[in-house]
Amino acid sequence: MSLKCVVDLGIPDAIHRRGGTATLADIATDTGVHPAKITDLRRLMELLSSSGMFTVTDGESSTGGTATAVYGLTTACRFLVGYLNLSPIVSFYVNPLVVSSFFSLCDWLKTEPATARSLFELAHGHSLTVLNNSMVADNQLFLEVIILDKGRIFRGLSSLVDVGGGSGAGAQVIARAFPRMKCTVLDLPHVVEQATSGGDSNLQFVAGDMLESIPPANAVFLKNVLHEWSDEHCVKILQRCKEAIPTRNAGGKVIIVDMVRGSADGDSKISEVEVLQNMFMMYVNGVERGEREWKNIFSDAGFGNDYKIMPILGPLSVIEIYP
Repeated sequence: MSLKCVVDLGIPDAIHRRGGTATLADIATDTGVHPAKITDLRRLMELLSSSGMFTVTDGESSTGGTATAVYGLTTACRFLVGYLNLSPIVSFYVNPLVVSSFFSLCDWLKTEPATARSLFELAHGHSLTVLNNSMVADNQLFLEVIILDKGRIFRGLSSLVDVGGGSGAGAQVIARAFPRMKCTVLDLPHVVEQATSGGDSNLQFVAGDMLESIPPANAVFLKNVLHEWSDEHCVKILQRCKEAIPTRNAGGKVIIVDMVRGSADGDSKISEVEVLQNMFMMYVNGVERGEREWKNIFSDAGFGNDYKIMPILGPLSVIEIYP
């Protein structure tokens, strides 16, 4: 909640605009915090500094008294700054609708799955509708990282289908980086109705159901899609993908961006994120998988065992599978 507060106040951007460091008085002035609440603002900044979101150093005192605390941005905090940032994801994770779902966890564990399809639906009686803004931010930022670090996975492709691509934020990044590639976003009709190509001539939208059919292309792209589905549904989705692409010799492949649990190489922080994210995925009946679980799904869907797993950022990996 403290992190959401600083995001809503715009504190990371305020510090960034002042060259990367700012005092409490600077922050209060730039974000509209009431002067009488600066002491309370200090508590907030102390908490987030102790957890590694901000740095804090003693600055010079203009009166010769107690040194003034000066706050700066850490690497983690820089993901909350600028045009492409993860602030909407922070807001999503602590959205009252999402957080309150977990107060129904006890009832959900005791309920027949057919009666309560997901933790969120049991708690609120309808499906999740607050995800779009957070996914736009996630897609734009992480696609930039993927293209910079693993851009070769898209090279040589003349066409690509982004399955479950929503508003097309991720596909737009790909289309602009590879203007000769024909990019298609496949999503449900009510999603496609609200989508725009953003002026990219090589980007189009198709309404459909990935469980039924996928438009043909050299490659199919699935980013943070499969972790929301059961193993059985993942197999069916990948079977539709396999039908949509050419043979491996002709360049056909499926590109998956998702978590591969256990690929952190002993990094305790990433392992902690994996456990927390797997717990969090209960709100939509999702699950985070390890390599063995992914391998079984690929095999059941008719793909070969010679897949590639390429870690990209934190717990996320790019997985390439071939028909």
